Amino acid sequence: MTQNNKIIIGLTGGTGCGKTTVCSILKRYDAYIIDADKIAHSIIKNGTKAYFEIIDYFGKDILNSDRQIDRKKLGEIVFNNKEKLDYLNRITHKYIIEEIINNINILKEKEEYKYIVIDAPLLIETNLHKIVDTVWIVHCSLKTRIKRLKNRDNLSEEILVKRIESQTPFEQNKKFADFIILNEDGTDLEEIIKQRLQKGA
Repeated sequence: MTQNNKIIIGLTGGTGCGKTTVCSILKRYDAYIIDADKIAHSIIKNGTKAYFEIIDYFGKDILNSDRQIDRKKLGEIVFNNKEKLDYLNRITHKYIIEEIINNINILKEKEEYKYIVIDAPLLIETNLHKIVDTVWIVHCSLKTRIKRLKNRDNLSEEILVKRIESQTPFEQNKKFADFIILNEDGTDLEEIIKQRLQKGA
């Protein structure tokens, strides 16, 4: 789905694997990053369609004092209940995908970008991998992920393992990958990405 000679990269990987670092490097190579997580935050703000659908299902106890959805409260509910997580995803994914496609249509006209990167933890689960030119998956060991997440989020190992286990396993997603980046501590991501882009992404 190359747009006006732009290459669309679908970037995914589990929490703690290093997608953010990969994105920061890609920006230096004239890439525009479409951050699915940021879009997910914006589409549930007070007054949106998703906001009202979420309140209808989860109730008003998940609201904070500003009548916005408290993502921490909502997260505590869905991380411990797969049925509720699946329902939340059904509500939000359609709006996230719509916004991503809108962004792509705008970006394809902007000459300053050579690459459009969709940074999405659920790239494959939401079928977004079908609208990109190439799928990149960032991966590392469970030990490395937990160490990074402890430093970043200051949460217990038990909570972190539960969050990791709630995500689709790498072994299940890797068959969709055109390029796998194994990002252990000390990996020269800059060189790996540079070489890949030189090959045409």
